[in-house]
Amino acid sequence: MTDAYIYDALRTPRGKGRKDGSLHEVTALRLSAQTLNALKERNNLEGHAVEDVIWGNVTQVMEQGGCLARSAVLASDLDERIPGLAINRFCASGMEAVNLAANQVRGGAGHGYIAGGVEMMGRVPMGSDGAAIAVDPTLAMEKYFVPQGISADIIATEYGFTRDEADQLAVESQRRAKAAWDDGRFAKSVIEIRDQNGLTILDHDEYMRPQTDMQSLGALNPAFQAMGEVMPGFDKVALMKYPHLEKINHIHHAGNSSGIVDGAAALLIGSKEFGEKHGLKPRARIRATAKIGTDPTIMLTGPVPVTEKILADHGMNIRDIDLFEVNEAFAAVVMRFMQAFDVDADSINVNGGAIAMGHPLGATGAMIIGTLLDEMERADKETGLATLCIASGMGSATIIERV
Repeated sequence: MTDAYIYDALRTPRGKGRKDGSLHEVTALRLSAQTLNALKERNNLEGHAVEDVIWGNVTQVMEQGGCLARSAVLASDLDERIPGLAINRFCASGMEAVNLAANQVRGGAGHGYIAGGVEMMGRVPMGSDGAAIAVDPTLAMEKYFVPQGISADIIATEYGFTRDEADQLAVESQRRAKAAWDDGRFAKSVIEIRDQNGLTILDHDEYMRPQTDMQSLGALNPAFQAMGEVMPGFDKVALMKYPHLEKINHIHHAGNSSGIVDGAAALLIGSKEFGEKHGLKPRARIRATAKIGTDPTIMLTGPVPVTEKILADHGMNIRDIDLFEVNEAFAAVVMRFMQAFDVDADSINVNGGAIAMGHPLGATGAMIIGTLLDEMERADKETGLATLCIASGMGSATIIERV
């Protein structure tokens, strides 16, 4: 089987996903095109250089609808002979794009791919595409559907995580993100986003709140308590599924949950022959990929079983991994991962995560692979694992090794 390598990885800054966010006037199409152009220019990709552009985006309606991947190719400077594939595995869409590209290379279906994703959450609201599991009452009732925030609180209740522990993780995420930016750790991969006049409109992750402390977080009310306890009473749904819990402990709020932001990311994936042809040096080998389905009610526990699966399938154990990126969708997701594997917090999300910088749904999976690779190079580490929880109960993971 052909090895698949990462030749480059870049991302946009994350803009606040609201009307006063710096990227609000930029469409998903234009942000995608700028990202593709940056990758093309950095690697001198001319002509029909890659087999395909595989692009993740979650809310595939309105300006993010159709085959956004193909539209982005046509809006970019890439050769129009390069097609595009838009995919959706919810929060892992960007990672799944990378994994699919790597496995296409491994299987001999072309030597080079661009893979990544985008989400403009301030322009195309999360959930505006609907979801059968949420809007079809027959499936929702059969599978005990609850919103993700309730699922995060179920995890906290089931595994005994407290509000203070969640808030401490959030404060640390903010501290690490600020330290990483201050130290220039993202400089290699973050591109500036410019307007049509060539003026920079964003060059940093603007969602960050480095002044966050335990006192400020303590003043926030639980975000999902009302929908759980009052209307429409999702706690009752959860307790029908998990009667042993007796009561849901609502610990999550805006400060210890991922931020709503805009952003895009792209990786250049290819075979050894691809690199030789284009004069490129591989940065890492994609050693393994995995995905799995999990309980759709508690929903967000996927990083644990998918990590168990990817390690078992490739004859590895958790101590073979030097660094981890576990998407901070909610604090309890990361705490559960650390609890399950007894992993030192100093090896997980060492430059902060989505609680501090935000979670642009379709892009995050590609972003955290790039962040992981940058940190492996900076810290001189050999092997890293990136993983995400996924809506409806799934998990996705990627293991990379430095070359």
